[in-house]
Amino acid sequence: MTPLSTVRTKTELRARIAAWRAAGQSISLVPTMGALHEGHLSLVRLARSRTRRVVVSLFVNPAQFAPGEDFDAYPRDEARDAALLGEGGCDLLYGPGLEEIYPAGFSTTVSVAHLSAPMEGIARPHHFAGVATVVAKLLIQAAPDVAVFGEKDYQQLLVIRRLARDLDLPVEIVGAPIVRGPDGLALSSRNAFLTPAQRQVAPALHAALVEAAKRVGSGGDIARAETAGRTALTGAGFDEIDYFEVRRADDLRRFESGAIDSLARTLAAARLGTTRLIDNQAV
Repeated sequence: MTPLSTVRTKTELRARIAAWRAAGQSISLVPTMGALHEGHLSLVRLARSRTRRVVVSLFVNPAQFAPGEDFDAYPRDEARDAALLGEGGCDLLYGPGLEEIYPAGFSTTVSVAHLSAPMEGIARPHHFAGVATVVAKLLIQAAPDVAVFGEKDYQQLLVIRRLARDLDLPVEIVGAPIVRGPDGLALSSRNAFLTPAQRQVAPALHAALVEAAKRVGSGGDIARAETAGRTALTGAGFDEIDYFEVRRADDLRRFESGAIDSLARTLAAARLGTTRLIDNQAV
């Protein structure tokens, strides 16, 4: 099998994309931080169904990690990732170095207000500024027709949609369904950090979100559903719960009454030891 073509600079990336554009071909971008699994490959397949060409970026973004988080420990294996992408329908891997994204003197930050504020914005206050900045750069560098992001990071997906809309970026932001294991655990690169005992506990996160969605979807009280969800996670063995909340699906605002009156999501982040898991469920 021919090795997957890889470029390291925005100049090389733009040259390849310009050639495809000249041939009348449409382009998707799938931004990743590597450590790929079936969830990522499902994004590539969705991108392939939407456009003629698919570019996957691989960049572990230091700006979205706070001091003391797992930036240094985050799994990295580009050769493995490239092999998976080559088999999975990717046309080009964009693997920029740190200086290509954040050159000397870089001093600009992109911040998306309101959508970034709750939940992840409280638990990880600097996270979304780092995400929004790197995604804005990748969208500008690649100028794709479509960019695909997973719904597992649901708040991130809404932040990126708002970013593209507010900055008039000519790209369609497409959300891809969450890929889960047989026991319901959402696939995540960080699952590799779980011990065997923690891995047995981890599916309780999705189960609690599903139960809360059923409660509020049938008219149940939101606060009671949230409390029951947190109690379920504690009882299952989670060490810390950052949040367990019911929010409006379109803008993540709280419901003003005790019951939902529009499309909603249950969303949670919790820790098993040092591993932080996030998930969500449509109501």
